[in-house]
Amino acid sequence: MENEKEIKIELKPEVAKGSYSNLAIITHSHSEFIIDFATMLPGLQKPEVGNRIIMTPEHAKRLFLALQDNIAKYEAQNGQITFANGPKATFPMGGFGGGAKS
Repeated sequence: MENEKEIKIELKPEVAKGSYSNLAIITHSHSEFIIDFATMLPGLQKPEVGNRIIMTPEHAKRLFLALQDNIAKYEAQNGQITFANGPKATFPMGGFGGGAKS
């Protein structure tokens, strides 16, 4: 698009190594979406949140669209992503607070 400007970002080494997450807990208010990235592993009594991202609804939708686009590109190259237990966006956490989980 003609009006888009290139954004240059800085990726610090301590952030570049990343962190593993196999669970995202998503909640929202009128003005914010909160995504807690957690890890559920055998031996852990409950999932441990490693990162929390807070964003506006507009940016949450931009993230959704970017993920949708990237998943489509991934599947075009590598085949459809399948779910071991069926395609569920949420599942019960049994007393663990929060909203939608995936």
